[in-house]
Amino acid sequence: MSETGRILLDFDGDRRNIHAYEQAGGYASLRSALGMEAADVVATVDTSGLRGRGGAGFPTGRKASFLPKGRTPAYLCVNADESEPGTFKDREIMLRNPHALIEGILIMSYAMSATSAFIYIRGEYRTEFEVLKRALEEAHSRGYVGRNVLGSGYDATIVLHRGAGAYICGEETALLTSLEGERGQPRSKPPFPAIAGLYAAPTLVNNVETLASVPFIVKMGGEAYAAVGTERSKGTRVFSLSGNVKRPGNYELPLTATLRDLIEGHGGGMPEGRTMKAIIPGGSSTPLLMPDQLDTGLDYESIAAAGSMAGSGAVVVIDDRTCMVQLALRVAEFYRHESCGKCTPCREGTKWGTDVVRRIEDGSARQGEVDLLLNVCDRILGKNLCPLGDAFAMPIASYVTHFREEFQRHIDEGGCPFVEQSPIASLYHDVSGVPA
Repeated sequence: MSETGRILLDFDGDRRNIHAYEQAGGYASLRSALGMEAADVVATVDTSGLRGRGGAGFPTGRKASFLPKGRTPAYLCVNADESEPGTFKDREIMLRNPHALIEGILIMSYAMSATSAFIYIRGEYRTEFEVLKRALEEAHSRGYVGRNVLGSGYDATIVLHRGAGAYICGEETALLTSLEGERGQPRSKPPFPAIAGLYAAPTLVNNVETLASVPFIVKMGGEAYAAVGTERSKGTRVFSLSGNVKRPGNYELPLTATLRDLIEGHGGGMPEGRTMKAIIPGGSSTPLLMPDQLDTGLDYESIAAAGSMAGSGAVVVIDDRTCMVQLALRVAEFYRHESCGKCTPCREGTKWGTDVVRRIEDGSARQGEVDLLLNVCDRILGKNLCPLGDAFAMPIASYVTHFREEFQRHIDEGGCPFVEQSPIASLYHDVSGVPA
C-alpha cells in the first residue's frame, strides 16, 4: 500500500493506456498467479479478508470456494451495472484504471478454472464501455487475454456485454437471466449461482471494485492486505461522496476511517451556513444515519451497529434545506419504477407506498396515513424474491422514523412547508469529473 493509504486510486491522471499500467507494475500479479496452484490463489484472496464491494459484503474468497471442484464449464460474471443512486465509484475505476479490472478478472478466472468471463456493464455507461473495449483489445494484443495466456497453457476469454438500463439487473440472478437473453428478473435461490448460475453452470458473480482489488492482493499478499482495516472489514474501500458537501467525489479510505473523516476531512464539510440534517451511508436503499453518528466507522460492522448498512459505499449528505418527504417521494418513485413486477409484495407494495408518500407531499393525505405508510413498508420488508422491495421499504421507513413530525406537518398544513429547497435535486449527482 502507498503512503497515501490508497490502492485502487493511488495514481495521478489515468491508467487506461496499457503502457502506463505496465510501467506501474500492471499484469505482474497475473504472471505470479499463473505460477501458483489455482487453490492457492483462492486461499490468498480468502486470507486477505476482501469482502464484496457491491453491497452484500460477502467474503470474496469464501464465495469462490463454493464453486464445485472439477465441474466445467464455469463462468465469472462481473457486475458492472452500477445503478444504485448515489454510486459512481465503479465508473471511475473502469474509466481510469480499466486494466486493474481486467487483470483481476483474469486472476479470479484462473483461480476458479473458468475460461470465459463476462462483464455486464450498465447500458448508460457508453464512455466506460468504449474505454473497456479498447483496454481489452490492448490486453489481447499483449497475450494477457486469449489462448495460452503468457505461455501458461491457460485460455481466457472476456466478453463485454451492455445492459439495457434496468436497476434490477444489479441483482446477481437477474443479471445472469439478462445475460442469457431473457427479461432481467431474479431467480429463486437455492440453487445459488455458485452451483447453477449462467447457463446452469457454476458461476461466480463479483463487483468491479472487488475484482479490481485482486491484483493488489496478489502483489501484497493476503496477510499484508488483511493488516489494513478492522478485524472483520479488511483493506480499503472507494466511497462515492455526494449531496450537500463542499468537495464531492470518490475517496479511497482504509476501513478504519469514520464518516467524519470522509465528510468533514475529505469532503470539506457542509456548505457555508448550512447544517447537517441526515446521512445516507450506503446508497439510496439504506436507512438514514443522523448527525450525532458522524463518528461511526465506515466498516461494515460499525454501520450495521449504528442501524444502517454500508451498501454500495455511496454516502449522500443531506442539509437542513431538504424536505424529507420530497426526498422520500424521489426514492419511492425510483424503486417503484424499477420493480420488475415478478413478486407481489414488491410490485404492489412499491405502488401503494409511493401513492401514500405522494399524497403526503401534495397535501391530500388524511390523518393516519403516516402509520399506513409504515404498515405498507412492513408488509414489503423481507417478503420478496430479491432485495428490491427491501430497498424501497427500509429507507422510506427510516425517513418516517427519524422525521415523523415533518411528515405529519405536510398533512396538518395541507402541503409541503418547505419554501427553500435543497440542491440535492437528484441522487444521481455527477461529481466524478468524467463525461456523462
